[in-house]
Amino acid sequence: MNCPYCSHPDSKVIDSRDVDDGVRRRRECVVCGQRFTTYERFQPAGLFVVKKDQRREEFNKEKLLSGLRRACEKRPLPAGAVDKVAGDIEAELYNMGKAEIPSTLLGDMVMERLKMLDNIAYVRFASVYREFTDITQLKKVVDNLVNGQDEGIHKGQLSLLPEDKAAPKTRYQRR
Repeated sequence: MNCPYCSHPDSKVIDSRDVDDGVRRRRECVVCGQRFTTYERFQPAGLFVVKKDQRREEFNKEKLLSGLRRACEKRPLPAGAVDKVAGDIEAELYNMGKAEIPSTLLGDMVMERLKMLDNIAYVRFASVYREFTDITQLKKVVDNLVNGQDEGIHKGQLSLLPEDKAAPKTRYQRR
């Protein structure tokens, strides 16, 4: 590590501590005696996403976050929920140990997690990802969510329909 003050290539480590995503080292130059801090972070090997047209694009977490944020826009989600979903997906992709993953796998992973997080965000993402061409395709997805709602809703998730519309009330009771 070159000293930022005198550019000498040698320095000694005085202190080393683990930080969130790497190691923080306090160093001292052996020539000028100046102290400086360096950070070492894990940099995973390149991961490429294979698009539908067979183009390869380097995985970009910011692009993933952008899509998630757009789907979750104006939804009452806990702070950091979208970042956690993106981080979980990124970790799972790198844990697969593959250099290339199909974009369909990435899209399915996003949809699976959004379905557990928020049904409205799921429908928003699905409408773009599945490239719906008419309203009947969208209606089919919503109907599947409404009919199988017990499977998709997790603790703390908002209902797709307001309670008064989810189960129509009858005016008269049968005796």
